[in-house]
Amino acid sequence: MKLNANFSERVKIDTEAMPWENSPMAGVYRRKLDRIGDEVARATTIVKYDPKSYFSPHTHSGGEEFLVLEGVFSDEHGDYPAGTYVRNPIGSTHKPHSDEGCIIFVKLHQFDKRDTTQFSIDTKNAAFLPGAVPGLTVLPLHSFEGESCALVRWAPGTVFNAHTHWGGEEILVLEGTFSDDKGSYPKGTWLRSPHLSKHHPYTDEGCLIYVKTGHLPIA
Repeated sequence: MKLNANFSERVKIDTEAMPWENSPMAGVYRRKLDRIGDEVARATTIVKYDPKSYFSPHTHSGGEEFLVLEGVFSDEHGDYPAGTYVRNPIGSTHKPHSDEGCIIFVKLHQFDKRDTTQFSIDTKNAAFLPGAVPGLTVLPLHSFEGESCALVRWAPGTVFNAHTHWGGEEILVLEGTFSDDKGSYPKGTWLRSPHLSKHHPYTDEGCLIYVKTGHLPIA
């Protein structure tokens, strides 16, 4: 399967308007955002677990990064409530499940093989740092070899500098409405902008976004 597999194109998806698709496991559903491959794939997906559902034990042959959006995600390593960010490197293994149900934003097969750090962050209780402009605060999540991801909180009326994305940019709007010179993007919007794309971001009402940069092909 190839879905939004041309990384030179800009993609905008209202994820909350997408239907849930069945996964191979009962009680686990998906909204596929981009994908190259079948069940083992380079993929960006929103996944929903019904209460008491689980997924088969598996090994992350290309690594796994996820952010818990709702509920509590669990595996044999712990319980991860909404707001938890987790990185499982290449070769890690787990058996996911959820007692109360959950929704996660997950990226698979997108790790550099040298990026071997495994960790989780409770972002609800972590301290945000001052950003580059007034009204902006940032919680860095991870960085490696030019790739970085963070949560960014925008106060109402914040305007950021126009800039160019070296290595591309990916955004998931978690709260409020994020805007730029191309449009406005409410909660649940997923954006992927290619290498050397440009925009001038701002927000009127305020927002919280997950943002990842420097990870898309530059050729």
